[in-house]
Amino acid sequence: MRPLLPALTFAALLAAGGARAELIGDAEKGAQAFNACKGCHQVGKGAEDRIGPHLNGIFGRRAAAHEGYAYSASMERAGVDGLTWTLETLDAYIENPRALVSKTRMSYRGMKDEQARADLLAYLRTFSDNPANIPEAAPTAIGTDHSVDPDILAIQGDPEYGEYLSSECVSCHQADGSAEGIPSITRWPEEDFVIAMHAYKDKLRPHPVMQMMAGRLSNEEIAALAAYFKDLD
Repeated sequence: MRPLLPALTFAALLAAGGARAELIGDAEKGAQAFNACKGCHQVGKGAEDRIGPHLNGIFGRRAAAHEGYAYSASMERAGVDGLTWTLETLDAYIENPRALVSKTRMSYRGMKDEQARADLLAYLRTFSDNPANIPEAAPTAIGTDHSVDPDILAIQGDPEYGEYLSSECVSCHQADGSAEGIPSITRWPEEDFVIAMHAYKDKLRPHPVMQMMAGRLSNEEIAALAAYFKDLD
């Protein structure tokens, strides 16, 4: 399988005390690459829907979830099936839109240059949520440095117990996987969920609300939530 982004720009810088995302590409060059998109899309302050939807807040958003824009039936089905805009999926879509969503109305033939796509994604990310406030398994970081005990990762969570515990989670994160400023955690891989929650619990990730929420949970409760959200439709 081909890498979706150049290895050097797509790598995460792993440092003691946690992970932080390496720059995807050069955002200033990405602003120039966005010229290929301007005919249909706007981004930034005052951006509005045109032929295509505006691209503010695109990272972490479920496909076809931007309210008020008339998407194609194919894009709506992709969203229902779980397509979420991450570094990986955006890269694939920009490279060849119809390879990802076969009957998309986007007429753009695709950006074949990997570095140009990396730069464009770096530019677009500057108009999404503050990466410090986004769960980092996707879309913000491309790796996780962690010291979670393998015995904790091996805990088999009870999804029914996770459903019981999930009420506080879904007061912010949408259970249906939609994203309105707060990324979806629906169908998040269990290990990524557990690692992220322990990073908040250990205050390696800086979000104060998530630190408080994770600090209340036992290892078994975190595993149960991970098991519940992994298969949530």
